[in-house]
Amino acid sequence: MHFVTRASRRLTLGVGLCYPALAAAQDSTYAGHAWRPFIAGFVTSILAHEAGHVATSLALGKRPTFGFADARPTIYSGINLRLEPHKQFLFSSAGLTAQSLLDEAVLDRPHAGGSPFERGLLAGGIGTTLFYLTVGRWGSVSDVDFMARTHALNKTQITFIYGSIAVLHGVRISRDGRYANFFMRPDRDGRLLIGTRME
Repeated sequence: MHFVTRASRRLTLGVGLCYPALAAAQDSTYAGHAWRPFIAGFVTSILAHEAGHVATSLALGKRPTFGFADARPTIYSGINLRLEPHKQFLFSSAGLTAQSLLDEAVLDRPHAGGSPFERGLLAGGIGTTLFYLTVGRWGSVSDVDFMARTHALNKTQITFIYGSIAVLHGVRISRDGRYANFFMRPDRDGRLLIGTRME
């Protein structure tokens, strides 16, 4: 049994969910130029997620492979779920753990902060977690589903653990002046709105 990641769906949903963080980063200094570093930060977060899976598979003595499943980029763990459920759990949890650690490092590091790249990194970590704890939770090849299949934790416990970390990061971001208006976006009249509208 192989584990499959669905990076393209996460990227599409995550960028849509994290539009407010980008919009907040676009002040007069960055107007029109914030998209590139924001997207670079977001993609870096997704790549850290995937690198966590690959590094864990290699550390466990397995050979991860790459391919496509339903036209989406896929990483196969090389681990048999039935024979080595503990190793599969480690592999499946590595992506969200890597992103959570990256977000924690960004938030803990003393620096000026608040750049569009940093906002993209944080939005990527929170967005991926939100994806996996909601829409991606029930997918037959999702990280959460595979972790639950190992019987180490159930989906509710996994949701509580990673959801709590994402909420704590969100609270820290909202209280940090470097990330002012992270969860807001300006409307056409310049008023700040909470969230984003999916059209």
